[in-house]
Amino acid sequence: MAWLVLVLSGFLETAWAIALDRSAGFRRPLPTAVFAVALVLSMAGLGYALRQIPVGTGYVVWVGIGAVGTALVGMVALHEPATVARIACLLLIVAGVVGLKVFH
Repeated sequence: MAWLVLVLSGFLETAWAIALDRSAGFRRPLPTAVFAVALVLSMAGLGYALRQIPVGTGYVVWVGIGAVGTALVGMVALHEPATVARIACLLLIVAGVVGLKVFH
C-alpha cells in the first residue's frame, strides 16, 4: 500500500508543479487552488509512505516521478522542446529511480 500511495503522490507532484506554472504567480484562482490541494495531498502521501519505505528511496522515487512527469507534460502538452538529449536525461532519471528500488 505504501508504494501505491508513493506513486500517486509522485503524480500529484506533477499536478502541483503544472498548476503552479498555470497559476501565473498565484493570480489565477483555479490553478492556485489545484496547486494547493495537490501539494498538500502529495506531501501527505509522501509522509504516509515514508512510514514503511526508507526516506532515501521514497524521496527519490517521489521526486523522480514528479520531475519526469512534469518534464513530459511540458514536452507533450506545453510545447517545450523534446530533444534527444532531454529525453535521454529523463531516461537516466528513470534508470536511477528503478535502480534505487531494485537495489533497496
